[in-house]
Amino acid sequence: MPTKDKQQNSQMIRGFEPYPQTPGEEYMGAPMLAHFTKILQRWKVELMQEVDNTVHHMQDEAANFPDPADRASQEEEFSLELRARDRERRLIKKIDSTLDLIKTENYGWCESCGIEIGIRRLEARPTASHCIDCKTLAEIKEKQVGS
Repeated sequence: MPTKDKQQNSQMIRGFEPYPQTPGEEYMGAPMLAHFTKILQRWKVELMQEVDNTVHHMQDEAANFPDPADRASQEEEFSLELRARDRERRLIKKIDSTLDLIKTENYGWCESCGIEIGIRRLEARPTASHCIDCKTLAEIKEKQVGS
């Protein structure tokens, strides 16, 4: 079980309070779904703010340097930022599809075997679509196949 310092640290990093599950509470009932909706929406807003920051940074920093090395450095910096934003764009799409699963009340269940993914796993990875066992097996198969 994590120490209180580790719990506080993860709360600061993720910006949310862990879900206080009560004994006998229905898995993925309305309160849990609301909890994950809030997490996903906040995450999406943060990612969209990063996109805006990148656009403003690139507009502010764009310069036509006479030195080819300076120009190449700036282009490489912009390329890295755009690559990161592209990953975030795909993540935003995944967040949107996860929010759709919540709306249809299909969230929190493993796509492969149908069991509960688990609250703590979903808090660590809110867009997870497989339980830890199925995900582990998929990763092992992926390493074996080499794809």
